[in-house]
Amino acid sequence: MIQPEADTPRGRRLMNAITARISARATRRSATGFISQPVPRGMGQQARGRQLLASNFIIAGHVIEAPGASPWEIAAPHPPVAAGLQGFEWLEHLAALGDRAARETAQGWTADWIARYGRGSGPGWTPALAGQRLRRMISHALFLLAGDPPGGPAPLFATLAHHTAFVARRWEAAPPGLPRMEALTGLLLAALSLEGMEGYLHPAKAGLIRACRAQIGADGAIASRNPEELLAMLSLLTWAADALAEAERQVDLALTEAIERAAMVLRTLRHGDATLARFHGCDGGNPARLDEALALAGPRLLARDGRAMGYGRLTGGRSTLIVDAAPPPIGAGVGPGHASTLAFELTSHRRPVIVNCGSGAGFGPDWERAARATASHSTLALDGLSSARMAAQGGGAAPLIEGPAHVGVEREGEPSYSAFLLSHDGYVPSHGLTHLRRLDLSRDGRALIGEDTLVALTPAERRRFERAAARQPDAAIGFAIRFHLHPEAEATLDLGGSAVSITLRIGEVWVLRQDGAARMTLEPSVYFEPGRLRPRATVQIVLSGRAQDYTSQIAWSLAKAQDTPLALRDIGRDDPLALPDL
Repeated sequence: MIQPEADTPRGRRLMNAITARISARATRRSATGFISQPVPRGMGQQARGRQLLASNFIIAGHVIEAPGASPWEIAAPHPPVAAGLQGFEWLEHLAALGDRAARETAQGWTADWIARYGRGSGPGWTPALAGQRLRRMISHALFLLAGDPPGGPAPLFATLAHHTAFVARRWEAAPPGLPRMEALTGLLLAALSLEGMEGYLHPAKAGLIRACRAQIGADGAIASRNPEELLAMLSLLTWAADALAEAERQVDLALTEAIERAAMVLRTLRHGDATLARFHGCDGGNPARLDEALALAGPRLLARDGRAMGYGRLTGGRSTLIVDAAPPPIGAGVGPGHASTLAFELTSHRRPVIVNCGSGAGFGPDWERAARATASHSTLALDGLSSARMAAQGGGAAPLIEGPAHVGVEREGEPSYSAFLLSHDGYVPSHGLTHLRRLDLSRDGRALIGEDTLVALTPAERRRFERAAARQPDAAIGFAIRFHLHPEAEATLDLGGSAVSITLRIGEVWVLRQDGAARMTLEPSVYFEPGRLRPRATVQIVLSGRAQDYTSQIAWSLAKAQDTPLALRDIGRDDPLALPDL
């Protein structure tokens, strides 16, 4: 159990280090073998494996070239880089490559890690990282033991036993949510897979069930509202359930229900291009990983009213719209939330049209902080102000400390359209203004009608608006409605600046128009995509105006051009072979 005096970041680090050393000395016997043959799992990439063999490490948005070096000789520039190395994600990429050079490299790096850190030293002894290593070393144990590994099999089995003992002692100290599930899943797999570690099965199962009940709500939601984090949890839970079933152990109802609830949310938040909505730190997720997790999760259910984890989903024809329709996660311990309330994304079949910038976490703290601002999302923002505020300290990962307290959401449906009526009060404390947004998607998916309104509703809010406006030279408050475009969408300003044509790679053309009350411009933007060295350049459409009265309203529409066919065959190739349906 956690000692009260250790329940601080510094205290937890100290207790982890002490427990890692004690566990190394107290592990009297090693695991003696495998109860059953490990089944390789994971989402490694052969291309990343080849990069690793060429001594190119791409970790947490950083590229490190270290010719001939072991990963443990690399001076990690930031904690996320060290965590990426210590979690053994590289093992999945080398195993995916699978040739002799990859195997010998993996064996050498693992042996080097054991020699340097195997007695409990180094930065990798946290419950979550130790759980990740356990899971990956067990999953790819046959790969690590093939041929003639350095020292034979004994060092690997000894370190697996050490990891198991450490995680069993420290999993409760892992932060709630994904880190704790990483620790418990590793412990569960060790108890199911390793001879001599069976005694840890009951506490691992009990801990995982408690984590499911505490961290995944009755509606499948998690506190961070990050779809990618929920996907990571679902992957771990399906892995654990699969391992229990293969070992002919009972899969508890609490685990099965948590899997079904999480899967329903993720299916609701999945666009037509098989990626997840890019909100609150999500970069779209790994479609292959999502496919695997959902395939193992059971019934193919969607939320009945299109609402899940605080998001709303509209579908029509081949179009999917997902909007952030709930307050952001506020406070420490729930992840670095984004000021994205009422932002939306629109996908036409498998081609993103309107997006959010995504998470800048892989590109350094400055990009991470910028990516969390309202201006990095497809919604309305007042000039220079986000709808939620971050703590001044802590860099890009600082928690949100203030944001919309009340978010209204109503759904309407008619034979010709479905709609959300939304509102938030994030600008009421500073400017007395409530943001209202209406989004109507036609049933055939060819037209999205939008309306954004800023309104001071009460006498007190009107006085606040008057004071805020009086501080401006023109007695008005500037605002901008942003529509960030995917990098593969080309935009052209038409009709003297009153419309923008958006052309997708498959030849589909969308046109954004507005009612003439705002100034329409094309401006630079960025798109944060995992695996790239720097953000991708793209553009955003901006409708800017000045709020001079108690009510300001901008109506706009985004519709397929009239000469666009009812459907285009999108075969997933960026070339002229994307032909109209016949």
